[in-house]
Amino acid sequence: MQNSKIKKVKSLAETKFLSLYDVEYENKLGKEKHWTVSSRKSKDELEKTYLENKEDKIDAVVICAYHKTLKKLVLINQYRVPINKYIYELPAGLVENNEEAEASVRRELKEETGLDLISINKINSKDKLYLSPGMTDESVAFVYCLCDGEMSHEYQEEDEDIKVLLISQEEAKELLKEDCIDIKAYLILQMFTKLGEELFI
Repeated sequence: MQNSKIKKVKSLAETKFLSLYDVEYENKLGKEKHWTVSSRKSKDELEKTYLENKEDKIDAVVICAYHKTLKKLVLINQYRVPINKYIYELPAGLVENNEEAEASVRRELKEETGLDLISINKINSKDKLYLSPGMTDESVAFVYCLCDGEMSHEYQEEDEDIKVLLISQEEAKELLKEDCIDIKAYLILQMFTKLGEELFI
């Protein structure tokens, strides 16, 4: 038996934020197979990653923020078209123009919540986290930070429908009973109920 290996990438649909590709690969038995992959990368970028082993950069940041003054976890409740529902999430956003993760965190936190980044305490951009590797190559850096200021909707983009929430440990326990929570937010809520402020140190 051999290791599976990608041989060719064919574009199926390309849009500004997300594209769809047919990826031809050879499986462990040497048989030719195809897999449909969604990606935020262009065809050229994806081919360099797949065929030339070029290191790919993170696509987005996921922001695990703690409000310094109010001593609460920052969550959002956002309308998401693919599920046609409002869902509890952590603030997050795409990395733009090869910017550093800290710049992405500062921009996205302000845009989605109106809050100001004070400090980043932990960041895992060295080892990328993959969100749904059976469907997409999208990867994120998970960032733990402190923030301050007042919540505001005025910086949100036209298509962002977001309500900002500040959650205490007790409120986090109750929120875990809800049925529409993003998996990343769910895991952080579980950790927050046990560790509280220590989670961000």
